[in-house]
Amino acid sequence: MAFAGKWETESQEGYDEFCKLLGIPDDIIEKGRDYKLITEVTQNGNDFSWTQVYPTNAKVTNKFTIGKECDMETIGGKKFKATVSMEGGKLSVTFPNYHHTSEISGGKLIEISKAGSVVLKRTSKKL
Repeated sequence: MAFAGKWETESQEGYDEFCKLLGIPDDIIEKGRDYKLITEVTQNGNDFSWTQVYPTNAKVTNKFTIGKECDMETIGGKKFKATVSMEGGKLSVTFPNYHHTSEISGGKLIEISKAGSVVLKRTSKKL
């Protein structure tokens, strides 16, 4: 149940480069650069509800069960099927354009998204 709770972005590394690679418009990148993304996670065993609230007040919620294929959605509204796995306490899932991992380390939520050699690392504190 380590992921459960409400988290707020503390720092981001590689944000601009990652967003540009995904084709996000410059004005949206600008709005989001210093935005404190809120992530709300509920966890019941292997069942998760993972909600992120973005700068435009857009909200994306993905519900999934570890090891089972599910329907997911990107911030851009693209729907896809994915299976979230957990290894060593780290959640891992492949989105259409990148691979994403989440873990709790030192009481922080650490999210890493990789697209080729481009890496976005987001660190969030618990609220």
